[in-house]
Amino acid sequence: MNKVLFFIILSLFIPKFLLAQEEAKKDSTLGWHYRSAGSLSFTQSSFTNWAAGGENSVAVSGMLIAGANYKSTKYIWENGIILAYGSQKQGDKEFRKTTDKFEISTKYGYHAIKNWYYSGMASFLTQFDKGYEYDDAAGTKKLIANFLAPAYVNIALGMNYKPSKAFSLFIGPLSGRVTIVNDTTLSTNYGLKPNETTRNEFGGSVKANLNYDIMKNVNLASQLTLFSNYSDNPQNIDVDWQMLFTMKINKYLSATLNLQFIYDDNIIITDKDGNIGPRLQVKELFGLGLAYKFAN
Repeated sequence: MNKVLFFIILSLFIPKFLLAQEEAKKDSTLGWHYRSAGSLSFTQSSFTNWAAGGENSVAVSGMLIAGANYKSTKYIWENGIILAYGSQKQGDKEFRKTTDKFEISTKYGYHAIKNWYYSGMASFLTQFDKGYEYDDAAGTKKLIANFLAPAYVNIALGMNYKPSKAFSLFIGPLSGRVTIVNDTTLSTNYGLKPNETTRNEFGGSVKANLNYDIMKNVNLASQLTLFSNYSDNPQNIDVDWQMLFTMKINKYLSATLNLQFIYDDNIIITDKDGNIGPRLQVKELFGLGLAYKFAN
C-alpha cells in the first residue's frame, strides 16, 4: 500500500517537470499554481463523581487537501488529492472512525473556445481503514467497508467550462465507472453480484467544483458529482455533494464544517427500522483546531 500511495502522490507532480521548460508567460494566471489546506482537531471530556452524569470521550480528526494546477494559453492540467481520517472513543467502547477518505483526481483540457476546453478526467476514491456497523445493545459489530471495498475508478471525456480559478464545470457524456469490492463478503452491499469483485458502468457524468471566499476569513470548497448509467435505470442519478466551510479564527486556528450528501441506487442500506434499500446518506462533521493553508 505504501508503494501505491508513493506513486500516486508522485504522479501529481510529474507534470511540473515535464513542462518546466515552457516559456514563462506575462499573465499571472498562467503557469503552475499550487494549493494546500489542512486541519487537525482534538476533543476530550472527562467526568469523575459528576452528579449530572456524562461519559468520558476523546476524538481526533485530520484532513489534507492539496492540488497542483498548470495553465497555458492552449491547455489546463488540474491535479488534486484529498486525505481525511477521524476516530472517536466514548467510555469503554473501542475507537470508532468518524471519517475516512482517500481521493485522487486529474483533469486535462485543451482550449476550444472562450472558457471551454475539450477535456478528459480520471479519479480514484476509496477509504484507508475498516468500517463497521455497531449494535451496542447486542455488543456486536458488522464489517461494511474496507480498503478497496469499495473503491471507485472514474474516467470521462467531454467539455470543461472554466470561467475563473474559483469555478469549473465538467460535462462528460462519455463516462465509465468501475466499482471495486476487494472483499467478496461485501459485494452485494455495493451493487455487485455475490463473489464479484468489480462492476463496470457506462454513462454520463457532470462534475462542478467551487472554491470561493464567501467573506473575509470564510471559505467554501464545494464539489458536486452526478452520474447516470445509460444501460441500468438511467433516470436514477447517483449524487455525491461535498461542502467544506473553513472559518479562520487566527493564523493557526480555524473552525471547519464538513457536509456530504450521497445517493447511490446501487448501495444497499438497512435503516434503524430494518428497511433495506438505497438511502440518502448524510455526513456532518464540525471541528475546531489547528489549520494550515497555502496557495500561490
